[in-house]
Amino acid sequence: KIFSAADNGFGGEPNSHACAIDMALPGALPVLNREAVIRAAQFGLAIAAKVAYRSVFDRKNYFYPDLPKGYQISQRGVPICSGGQLNLVDEDGTPFTIGFTEIHMEEDAGKLVHLPKQAASRADYNRAAVPLIEIVTDPDFRSASQVCTFLQALRELLISLGVSDCKMQEGSMRCDVNLSLREEGSTEYGTRCEMKNLNSFRSVTRAIAYEARRQAELLEKGEKVIQQTLRWDDDLGKTYAMRDKEDSQDYRYFPEPDLPPIVISAEHMQKLKDSLPELPQARSEERR
Repeated sequence: KIFSAADNGFGGEPNSHACAIDMALPGALPVLNREAVIRAAQFGLAIAAKVAYRSVFDRKNYFYPDLPKGYQISQRGVPICSGGQLNLVDEDGTPFTIGFTEIHMEEDAGKLVHLPKQAASRADYNRAAVPLIEIVTDPDFRSASQVCTFLQALRELLISLGVSDCKMQEGSMRCDVNLSLREEGSTEYGTRCEMKNLNSFRSVTRAIAYEARRQAELLEKGEKVIQQTLRWDDDLGKTYAMRDKEDSQDYRYFPEPDLPPIVISAEHMQKLKDSLPELPQARSEERR
């Protein structure tokens, strides 16, 4: 895992892959997994991002039952990567470019298991402290088709680099979609809503279509779109509100005191560049 030597395998009996560090027992301190840093940096180099020679971790404070520490170790002030882009071709042959705002490292939370015949839930911390990179794109998408083309290209790239196996059914690749509408010709973005629980490309396509229609109906009636975090229900084919969307100040970020800065030397950075395999886009261009 990112801060402990516990197993990072999918599944297993509840809490069988969680150690004292993952469950934040008193006196347990995190130790950074070097390999997680290497994988994050390699991804950044593959998309021509700026990989920071020095980056830091921060504490993102919020309460949720499956977050054992009561905060998440993430990166806010100085993420490991910023910028970069992917040049793609949509399914109708139209070229488009997606830019990246940043890529930051963080730890995963656990999960709650809701017992169907009891008014109770149990916490499974097997997933707690699994290493994540959160990839934040620029608002460059203009259709569900572009989103799916991008996700497919991203999946191929991550697998070819060995960063992740990208099995969406196991949660090793996840997608949250932020969607807003604006009047044609306007340069000002509308109020966005974030959709979660999208575990397949089909769900992404359906959720975008539904949410665009929902927001359009509100605006046509003269009502306002409220910035919210939404959960997608794949069975019902609709979104419903989970909570009002938080802003960064709501999380009370501050520097993580238990971890030193991440420092990558110029020599090591060059070695990482030299270690990159032939990328999927390059292979595709060669075939053409």
